[in-house]
Amino acid sequence: MRGVYFNYPKKYQFVYNRVMTLQWKSINNIDALKACLKQGDRGIPIGSRTSMVIPFEKIEAFVDQNFPQFNGSLWDLSGVPPQAELDGDVLKVRGHFTWQEAKSLCMASGRQIMTSPTEELAAILSGVATSATGERCFAHGTLRDQVESIRFVDSRGEEQELSRQNKLIDHPLFQEEAARDILRRYQKDYELYKGFKNAPFPRLEFETDLMSGFEGQLGVITEVHLQTIAKCNLTYIFLNLPRWDQDFAPHIEVFEKIQNYRDRVYSCEFIDHHSLGYLPEEMRPVVDGDIVFLEIDENSFEDVYESLLSQISSVNIEQMFEMSQAKCQELRVNIPRYVFESNQKMGVLKKGTDVQVRPGQFADLMALYKGMTQEGVPYTLFGHFGDAHLHFNYMPRPDQVDTCQKILEELYRKVIEMKGSPFAEHGIGLIKQPFIKGFYRPAQREMFSLLKNYFDPNNQFFPMGFMSLDG
Repeated sequence: MRGVYFNYPKKYQFVYNRVMTLQWKSINNIDALKACLKQGDRGIPIGSRTSMVIPFEKIEAFVDQNFPQFNGSLWDLSGVPPQAELDGDVLKVRGHFTWQEAKSLCMASGRQIMTSPTEELAAILSGVATSATGERCFAHGTLRDQVESIRFVDSRGEEQELSRQNKLIDHPLFQEEAARDILRRYQKDYELYKGFKNAPFPRLEFETDLMSGFEGQLGVITEVHLQTIAKCNLTYIFLNLPRWDQDFAPHIEVFEKIQNYRDRVYSCEFIDHHSLGYLPEEMRPVVDGDIVFLEIDENSFEDVYESLLSQISSVNIEQMFEMSQAKCQELRVNIPRYVFESNQKMGVLKKGTDVQVRPGQFADLMALYKGMTQEGVPYTLFGHFGDAHLHFNYMPRPDQVDTCQKILEELYRKVIEMKGSPFAEHGIGLIKQPFIKGFYRPAQREMFSLLKNYFDPNNQFFPMGFMSLDG
């Protein structure tokens, strides 16, 4: 869906001088998808052409060259007609409907969505498939918790429905005691990560969890019903902090003090000075240093200012400023786009992280990232500051790729020791798979096998996904 995230090691090379066996199929309606499945077609579902990692014109060459055993198609679902309506406080979405369209529809009716991804042109169904969380997770929790129900096409080419009202333990798959035991052990392992956006493996508590975070490996989502909340006016306040890679003590003070304001602050985001440096000079909101910006319920602004902002010792009033919602949105969208363009010019792909840790470990994570800046490779740091969830990205030259890969391997070994989540937001896809293996225990592997055999016995859905990993 949104997510085959191609962020590959150097060993994966694009070679164009061989005959392509991979087919790109435009799926323009659900019946066409059903027909593909009934014919036994294998596919990787692609719902949004919004990747900031790899140009989509190179996907065919990549898969064909590096996964020659894959005899299947790329199912392009971006042509499925969008349908959406508000039914009370529930947004019902079918087909290729984007977050931007959802925001406009809800706002016109006095409602708003609780998930706010940086790339608003991404499809909602794709976001559910990868359990993408967006920036408002700080206040509103994860996307999977906003899902009321899901419809999906199964391996027989039939549509099925899942409800969040139903516990997964009551699903027919878990009638047998052996299957129930696997689920209990899986859920016990998940307890360690309950406070995270996404664990190293998807949550399995409600029926709807079978589609959220599994990246289209058990079926293709065709419809989702999402909770919404009443519309309110928002204020965007920016804090200008020192450069984190020189001194991140002020950042930790802001982080610790913001934790008790999740009922009044929608999101708490971070952009470092290196990220800002990729913007044209006239677009940069500060001359030097990093920025943290807060999305605040206007009705709570006075209280937030008095009890929080004015109490931050490392930031004075001259280092705070307001920005319009439109300009803030433009800023946060342009950062990854300009970084992506820079990588394209160098002919390389960024080497990025998606790590989340517990609040008490945030300073440790910042220290790890600071240590990673000593390699002489350009880097950026941005992301979901209030959630202890930042994206550190290397932008290497071709001769630096191997070095970056080794550093990231060591980072993820440390994340295992910290019991953090390696990929808290953007899914695993293909290239992150080597990093995820160390996070899986027998319960996860047994569960993946159980689910695949039940929902996808012929391995038609994204057959190279993380559920198919060997031990």
